[in-house]
Amino acid sequence: MKKLVLLGLLVSAPFVSSTSFAQQALPKEVPTPADNPITEEKILLGKTLYFDPRLSKDGSISCNSCHNVMAGGDDNRAFSSGVGGKFGGRSSPTVWNSAFLSVQFWDGRAASLEEQAKGPLTNPVEMAMDNHQVVVERIKKIPGYKPMFDNAFGKNTKITIDHVVKAIATYERTLITPNSRFDKFIEGDKKALTATEIKGFETMKSVGCFSCHSGPNFAGPQLPIGIGFYQKFPVYPGSVFDAKYKLTEDKGRHDVTQEEADLHMYRVPTLRNIALTAPYLHNGSVKSLDEAVRVMAKTQLNKDLKAADVKNIVAFLKTLTGEFPKQTAPTLPATEGISLVD
Repeated sequence: MKKLVLLGLLVSAPFVSSTSFAQQALPKEVPTPADNPITEEKILLGKTLYFDPRLSKDGSISCNSCHNVMAGGDDNRAFSSGVGGKFGGRSSPTVWNSAFLSVQFWDGRAASLEEQAKGPLTNPVEMAMDNHQVVVERIKKIPGYKPMFDNAFGKNTKITIDHVVKAIATYERTLITPNSRFDKFIEGDKKALTATEIKGFETMKSVGCFSCHSGPNFAGPQLPIGIGFYQKFPVYPGSVFDAKYKLTEDKGRHDVTQEEADLHMYRVPTLRNIALTAPYLHNGSVKSLDEAVRVMAKTQLNKDLKAADVKNIVAFLKTLTGEFPKQTAPTLPATEGISLVD
């Protein structure tokens, strides 16, 4: 039996074979809450809010600052810089395909994209607004937003923080990258992958990588929203990588639950577009993909991979880069004659 960790509880479950979940293409549709259906008007509003730095205290940081949709959905830095040049303690995960994750953040503390969108707005080292009502009042002072909220949620709707984050989450649900070469291979195009890439795929199966990185998003099995798929990191402590990359300094999900069972537990991240999201790990300490493969093999599976195996695995991982829907920065609603930030 393999232990799966759901919402901080150890739950026994049959071992998931490497072929059970891994060989699936990315779905074309994302899970969507019943109380937040996707509409074009809501997508436009959410996209505009996502790109608007005025949602931060000093007008310098937008959602896109740390999760750049013009690139791999992160910022390619170990730690993102927030308002006032402050830095958080974990690397920004990619926003691409995050709609397929059942919980958000490295520690799974947000059960949905809507809940996740609330956090950075008032986090003192991110966007640093004093509270969510301050965010709402800032938006109300921008005249062009009112008709956008009316179009998205109904005429004469009130601008609330729930409407703000519902719009942002709706936009984020459009950020999916289907049709990777791996997807095409699984769907029947056997020429989509080279012999080296196929060998890398088979190596990942044989060494056990897909026992965690399963499912169509390579982030674990598809679970109901709010139920997280977590793994201990490192599973095998004591390697040279612990000290080299400071792997055990962060307590992981334990910081959220204070449960001993959650010490060094993390939500399993997606492998899709992994070639574009360096540096790697929760603390962004590993700069290259080949080194990340070596670290994960040793710390999670207690295996020392040969150079050829690492090369093949990296080749396969690059086939998980999907097709990115074209993104264009929106025109932000203007204010006339006043500044909204100090």
